[in-house]
Amino acid sequence: MSWIELAKKVIAGYRISKEEAEQILLTDDNEVLALVHAAYEIRRHYYGKKVKLNLIINAKSGLCPEDCGYCSQSLKSTAEIPKYTLISKQTIVEGAKEAKKNKIGTYCIVMSGRRPTNREVDTVVSAVQEIKEEVNQLKICACLGLVTEEQAQRLKESGVDRFNHNINTSSNHHSFITTTHQYDDRVNTIQILKKVGISPCSGVICGMGETNKDIVDMAFALHELNADSIPVNFLHSIPGTKLENMDKLTPNTCLKILALFRFVNPTKEIRISGGREYNLRSMQNLGLFIANSIFVGDYLTTNGQQAVEDYQMIHDLGFEIEEDPFETESQDFLNV
Repeated sequence: MSWIELAKKVIAGYRISKEEAEQILLTDDNEVLALVHAAYEIRRHYYGKKVKLNLIINAKSGLCPEDCGYCSQSLKSTAEIPKYTLISKQTIVEGAKEAKKNKIGTYCIVMSGRRPTNREVDTVVSAVQEIKEEVNQLKICACLGLVTEEQAQRLKESGVDRFNHNINTSSNHHSFITTTHQYDDRVNTIQILKKVGISPCSGVICGMGETNKDIVDMAFALHELNADSIPVNFLHSIPGTKLENMDKLTPNTCLKILALFRFVNPTKEIRISGGREYNLRSMQNLGLFIANSIFVGDYLTTNGQQAVEDYQMIHDLGFEIEEDPFETESQDFLNV
């Protein structure tokens, strides 16, 4: 199959089949550069050379009653991580101000747990209102778990632009990953967010023992859900979790997965998320020829690379950040 010809068809409006999608994952490693080039043509058509930057604040850590096998914050996990209740409103606001200084486009307020209490929503709502008053042109994404329609409406009214709630895996593989909630619980939450007018962000974690068919099903499920932003995480196995010994991804496999998501969801923001540094390693730069968004800094309980390295990579590739730090006072990123 000619990937570049398929890319041209996708740009013209063609929707690839599941059979074609699975062939992307079966690409010979010797052909990966051709696949990356084809995926880049789609990325360039819709996003040019722009790269969107995102930053996480882990606003509540650990103590989660869910049994998700990948997660160090689950009560089932014995991983040694920080555990604390929801941080103060002012800490959230100060984090947003720092994010803006570092040219972050989307500030992600993330809480552990099955669902937020109304009091926790109060804190987030108040923080977002202050951020919107004091920080110009900063998109706010909340990730708070299963929310009610009433809570979602309050978040919308406060100024939350986007809400992240990942499907994580396929409906077929879901019970292997967690038993304390259903796949449909996640889908229903996404539908609630869409109903109140919050932009839906939903993605996956690959490398959790799923099949190629599962990965294809994930990409198509997110197309059907019409998720505006799709974070593609690659499992960074953590000692003390159910999946601590799961470590099967290679950089080439990760590139094929990213290409699959780009071909299936050509117009959407594709974000290389957790596990980027650990799994793509020296091939991270190739991932940006497919994806148009990354996280800067640390993740929830795992470390990212230094921000200066991300900015340098983007600069060296000739890509552009929405507010390019190389044209402002943030030139210091090169001197850290």
